[in-house]
Amino acid sequence: MSHFNDFNNAQVAKLPNHLKQFIVDQNYEKYTPIDQAVWRYVMRQNYSYLKNVAYYPYIKGLQRAGLSIEHIPDLQTMNDNLGKIGWGAVTVDGFIPPAAFMEYQAYRVLVIAADIRQINHIEYTPAPDIIHESAGHAPIIADTDYNNYLSYFGSIGAKAMFSAKDFELYEAIRKLSILKEAVNADEFEIARAEKELRYISENMGEPSEMALLGRLHWWTVEYGLIGTLENPKIYGAGLLSSIGESATCMQNDVAKLWYNIDTINYAYDITKPQPQLFVTETFQNLIDVLEEFANTMAFRKGGTESIMKAIACKNVATAVYSSGLQVSGVFTDIGVGTKDEVTFIKTTGASALAFNGKQLKGHGKDYHADGFSSPVGRLKDAAKALEDYSAVELQALGIITGEKAELIFESGIKVIGVVKDMITESDKLLLMAFNDCTVTERNGNILFKPEWGIYDMAIGETIVSVFNGAADKDAYEEITLISKEKTHQITYDNKTLKLHGLYKTVREIRESDENLDQLGEIFLQLKTNHRQDWLCTLEILEIIYHKKIYHQLEKEIQVYLEIKAGKELDHTKLINDGLHVIKNPVSQLLVED
Repeated sequence: MSHFNDFNNAQVAKLPNHLKQFIVDQNYEKYTPIDQAVWRYVMRQNYSYLKNVAYYPYIKGLQRAGLSIEHIPDLQTMNDNLGKIGWGAVTVDGFIPPAAFMEYQAYRVLVIAADIRQINHIEYTPAPDIIHESAGHAPIIADTDYNNYLSYFGSIGAKAMFSAKDFELYEAIRKLSILKEAVNADEFEIARAEKELRYISENMGEPSEMALLGRLHWWTVEYGLIGTLENPKIYGAGLLSSIGESATCMQNDVAKLWYNIDTINYAYDITKPQPQLFVTETFQNLIDVLEEFANTMAFRKGGTESIMKAIACKNVATAVYSSGLQVSGVFTDIGVGTKDEVTFIKTTGASALAFNGKQLKGHGKDYHADGFSSPVGRLKDAAKALEDYSAVELQALGIITGEKAELIFESGIKVIGVVKDMITESDKLLLMAFNDCTVTERNGNILFKPEWGIYDMAIGETIVSVFNGAADKDAYEEITLISKEKTHQITYDNKTLKLHGLYKTVREIRESDENLDQLGEIFLQLKTNHRQDWLCTLEILEIIYHKKIYHQLEKEIQVYLEIKAGKELDHTKLINDGLHVIKNPVSQLLVED
């Protein structure tokens, strides 16, 4: 996007630059008349069914989010309404990396895929689309307990460590979902992508924090139920936006299990209906389970295990010293003591130092372009941690700016050099720089030589936290791994464009109450030139049935659709469900200004 549009929404305006890179323009004009009809059909079907099984009042939820049953939402209207409940919305191109998705939630911004599913995938699409994201997530976002959970989940998820395999899996899922949603999809290409996804899925190794968190997210935010095992209500966006699964999920052959920490043991397949679903009694229980899992994560535990996770992820991560100093970079080495404590850390390539999420002046990735390494621990025979020493106490140790000092750590690491300067924040010593410095391990192995330049030594007795990404992402100019797979742009042939014109005319007739006499001619064109279509014919029947006009045409269309439903098995349920809603009218939703 050449110009960032925050839609006058406070939450969107707060988004940092590294999240803005995923945002695309909605380009509302690209939605075709068929797209609008698909939205309307799905929303009418959803309301017809969900008004009885959705946890949050569906129409009320839609209205508070700025959505209408009648037409695809525009982002400005959504932001105007979501802003009133402290949320916002942006559009992106399909799947984005899980860490970025989580961080948007932490900023209380809904991520909405700009595309809409094709009519031949009207019941379900594996690709994110505007129906799933807006009609799924938005209607329940007005529930305070739920949106607090969603935001909190985002703040936890944004810190989760992921593995290199996780990104391979994300790429494979994204590629397959794009292929499946493509017009005239190549079955051979789909089969190959499915095989690739299956291979990666079966060779993931031990699941990362992000993978396990992804399971909790899937079984709550996407496919969650609330209430009792016998009579649960739907709150998960995947169910709220799927006219197929929202009905089948309530059947007895879909197991209903209580939601608890054991849910992390249940993997999921994004391309298939789910064999079991999880029920929570309250949204507070979701937060309790999340807290239980968060207590096992690297950002809360720190230590050796957490640095090892950072090394395994092979991407930028941040280690936080007990002094508060944050070291960001790609971690490649660790020193471990006799009690399994961290004694040394090392990054390779561009690295940066920060405090409280703000990069320290002069310590960006340009300065630390080749990496960063430093001891961790207490000085030998010291009464307290080095970060807690006052200026007077440091002088007593012989640590004086401009003079030579020797520091020996409990681990045996020895630092000898001329103290250049020291950085202190919030009464904590963070960093000590040395000229003419030599750093050696107990066994004599050299870690730093004087000819390498200034030695910046991090101060901190322990590593208290390790999390994904840089501490100050914008200062680090972190370019997240953005997929090279793009959603396909559609080019329409003349026949399809003519069909668009028929849909457009039917919508105009319905909305204006004028030119009703054209409906018979439009139906004739549909059954003559567009026999594969069923939805436009259904919309014509809806108009004449409710207007109680053209009874002969009504009978003719009814028979035509019933025959079509009998012959075309892919359309049987869709047509019959459409006929049911026509005979059992849905109240129209009007969004008040």
